[in-house]
Amino acid sequence: MTTPDIGAIAEALMGARRDGKALDPVAWQAAIPDMDAAYAVQAAVADAQGWFVRAAPRAWKSGGPSRSQVLTHAPLPPAGVRMSPADYGDMRFFAPLIEIEVALRLAQAVSAETAAALASAAERADEAGRAELADRIADELVDAMCVSIEVVDSRWADPARATAPMKLADLQSHGALALGAWVPYARRDWSAQRCEVTIGAAAPVARTGTHPLGSPTWLLPVWLKHATRSGAAVPDGTVVTTGAWAGMLPAQAGDEVTAAFEGIGSATVRI
Repeated sequence: MTTPDIGAIAEALMGARRDGKALDPVAWQAAIPDMDAAYAVQAAVADAQGWFVRAAPRAWKSGGPSRSQVLTHAPLPPAGVRMSPADYGDMRFFAPLIEIEVALRLAQAVSAETAAALASAAERADEAGRAELADRIADELVDAMCVSIEVVDSRWADPARATAPMKLADLQSHGALALGAWVPYARRDWSAQRCEVTIGAAAPVARTGTHPLGSPTWLLPVWLKHATRSGAAVPDGTVVTTGAWAGMLPAQAGDEVTAAFEGIGSATVRI
């Protein structure tokens, strides 16, 4: 198999961001064959853009469609991470979609050694044991949570034809992230958690207990292992988004978006 030209793929994705011209996914399908190549592209783009030259990533996107699927992760460009109410009129999106989520914030730095031990324990546990372990990790390491709104946007012209590694290389189709007011983290009955999102003039969309992993904490051991794979600790205050409760909903320039989670709070953005 031909070795992927990571530099060429990274340059193409950066060009799409810079010039506002989305890429033909068919032309690049063979160039990003697997997740290792995708993560290498993420790193190459971040290095070239200088996103994390002065500091480690302070916000991450992490998750997956179910507990049985491989979870994926992406460090988020700092310029697009803003506090609610956030206005993204200065940013250009190709075809924005909205995901509403609960974000978690680390209370302390987590070393690579600690992350590896937690991930190993999670791998050995059965599903119930892993869920309890994830909750205990959150009890110890997470100090706050908030409602978050992600603007999902792809640099691939036809995202439906982009493979999973191609989407992962493109920061899991990340566009921007708005964070609501932080509240102290506490365990919740996530199966009963109600949330609602309103986009522009569209009718509100409400959901209850629809987190794809059952709980926002489920991904913590896997994400921490990934985030420390270079050997460096994840700093205290690092934020991770944890999965969409209402899928991906369409939006357009000028829309105001409001998300509310009962008992946690709300967030608002303007695209």
